[in-house]
Amino acid sequence: MRTNKPFKPKSINTFKQNLLQWSQQFDDIVWLDSNNHRTQYSSYDAILAVDAFTSIKTDYVEAFKRLEDYQRSTKDWIFGYLTYDLKNTTEALKSDNLDNLNFPDLYFFQPKKLFLIKDDSVEIKYLSMVDDEIDKDLKAINSFSNTNPVEKPCKPIKIKLRIHKDDYFKKVNKMLSHIQRGDIYEANFCQEFYAEGSVINPIESFNKLNTISKPPFATYLKQGDRYLLSASPERYIKKEGQKIISQPIKGTAKRLQNIDDDKLLADNLVKDEKERSENIMIVDLVRNDLSQTAENGSVRVEELCKVYSFLQVHQMISTVTSRVSETMSPVEILKTTFPMGSMTGAPKISAMNIIEDLEETKRGLYSGSVGYFKPDGDFDFNVIIRSILYNQSKQYVSYSVGSAITAKSEPLREYEECLIKAKAMREVLEK
Repeated sequence: MRTNKPFKPKSINTFKQNLLQWSQQFDDIVWLDSNNHRTQYSSYDAILAVDAFTSIKTDYVEAFKRLEDYQRSTKDWIFGYLTYDLKNTTEALKSDNLDNLNFPDLYFFQPKKLFLIKDDSVEIKYLSMVDDEIDKDLKAINSFSNTNPVEKPCKPIKIKLRIHKDDYFKKVNKMLSHIQRGDIYEANFCQEFYAEGSVINPIESFNKLNTISKPPFATYLKQGDRYLLSASPERYIKKEGQKIISQPIKGTAKRLQNIDDDKLLADNLVKDEKERSENIMIVDLVRNDLSQTAENGSVRVEELCKVYSFLQVHQMISTVTSRVSETMSPVEILKTTFPMGSMTGAPKISAMNIIEDLEETKRGLYSGSVGYFKPDGDFDFNVIIRSILYNQSKQYVSYSVGSAITAKSEPLREYEECLIKAKAMREVLEK
């Protein structure tokens, strides 16, 4: 049972800043911030879940079954992540590439302490065993001083490329050969940027990244000595009652300071045949995935190829919805749609096999998902892109970026798109 306490801080922005700093004392943290992108599908402006009461940590083997058992047994709020490599439990696939981050394949926890922020109010939900700590914690949060950071700022680090430019071109050309042979129509090809022997301040780095990007699905996750600092603009999937919502992104253009030039880039993105074809192919894939659990005739494309503008980039986003029966398992909906089409390609299994062959590193949490289940089985999950990953014990820092390769792709243009997507993470780490 949870104790609920409504709370209205004097300044919601100050409370949010203090709350995230206060949370650093815990080993298990999930912070989700919409940065006031109040779309029609936004349930909360921000959420903090901390301090695991129970948890599940597993490799990919029967991972979704274990998650379903855990979700059903807790019947509570649970928060966590799905790595891309859970593909190996739904299909006969493997992940043998280099992995220097070592995130468990799946991790969820039932938090003792939960803060739900909407507008200028906070709903506080503590498990009954710790509800006597609410007032003490609020006092600590409200008196927290940002002038005394949790850790000292760290020096800039030097980022290395896992795949150098010439090799990138060769790999993209191999992927184009697969497309020309008809093995695939489209695949998302990713590359890693990394630094070894490096120390960063996770909360400082996250705050910088979030300030630069202000995305609708920002995430700060801590699981022991591993961190995710994410400026994701993309929702993977949400369940709201019997309605399922998926919002894949395909199509990117950079932002410019000149208003007229910037608007021209956004207008050109809307008309770009290659970018639209990428998006539409993934929309078809998402429609097919959702149809596996949807009631007959309920899959709908509510928005097709709409351009949204963020601080760093313009993005082309589509919205696909479906309706499921009241008895449909929430985890089954995830299992039949994961990994998300925007990070794989079409046909999905062929694309994932080719991706595994051509990429140099195991994706792990990158292009996976972070989110939560409510006690009633509703859920909301993002797509882990535009993110910094950090293994503190190994002093290893990583971020990956990718682009969709289609028959119309030009290797140089794809490489330049990757650099646009990498700009914010590089700026945070190297300055």
